[in-house]
Amino acid sequence: MIGELIAATTLIYISSYILAVVGGHFFVRILLKKYSLPEEGGLEGAGALIGILERVFTLTLVLVGQYMALALILTAKSIARFEDLKDRKFAEYYLIGTLSSMLFAVFIGIFTLWLVNIV
Repeated sequence: MIGELIAATTLIYISSYILAVVGGHFFVRILLKKYSLPEEGGLEGAGALIGILERVFTLTLVLVGQYMALALILTAKSIARFEDLKDRKFAEYYLIGTLSSMLFAVFIGIFTLWLVNIV
C-alpha cells in the first residue's frame, strides 16, 4: 500500500514537470505568436532553454512552498536584460513571455499539490 502511494506520488510529480516544461513551452509560444521582435544576435534556442529552466525553477519553488522566492526569477532575468528593457516593445514582449511562463508553472504547481493531497 505504501509502495503504491509513493509510486503514485512520484508519477504525479514527474508528470507535473513534464507538463510544465512541454505544455508551458507551447502555451507561451501561442501567446507570443502574434507579437514579433526583430532577430538579434542571441544564441539560437537560448530563449526556449531559459523558459524551460524558468518553469522548472518556478514549479520547484511552488512545490516546496517558497512563493516569495519566485521574485528571484524575475530579478535574475531583469538584471540580465536591463539594457534591453529600455525598449518598450521588447519590455512588453519580455513581460508577456516571462509572466505567462511563470503563471503556467505556478498553476501546474498548485494543481500538483492539490492532486498529491487527495491521493
